[in-house]
Amino acid sequence: MTEFTPWLSLLGGCLIGVSTVLLMAFHGRIAGMTGIVSGLLPPISNDWAWRAAFLIGAIASPALIFVTTGYTVPFESPTPTTWLVVGGLIVGVGVHFGSGCTSGHGVCGMARLSRRSIVATLVFMGTTAATVFVVRHVLGGF
Repeated sequence: MTEFTPWLSLLGGCLIGVSTVLLMAFHGRIAGMTGIVSGLLPPISNDWAWRAAFLIGAIASPALIFVTTGYTVPFESPTPTTWLVVGGLIVGVGVHFGSGCTSGHGVCGMARLSRRSIVATLVFMGTTAATVFVVRHVLGGF
């Protein structure tokens, strides 16, 4: 059972929007996490500093919320760890062949009305819906 938190979700969405606008305004870059992280892996990009700052901010923000409010997001998954790892690898392959991830295409690309990003996001969402349907209703899964 997932607990929907509309105010926290709205705040999180606003923070994502502000961060993507600021990154585009100050650095002329798209806030796609895959592209940001890939610039921190060898060979390291010349513009590694903003990439590291963005990634540190993405990691530190939940910690800051916990320290200031004590709020944690309860998380447990009935899915075996092996399946999670396999799923992550499949997503990685999709990110490679899709030339970007959901944050780059879904948040930034769609905001720029990029046709390629709109199609990519529709494919992401359609595949997600189909996967959930198959796992829950065909396989009788989790």
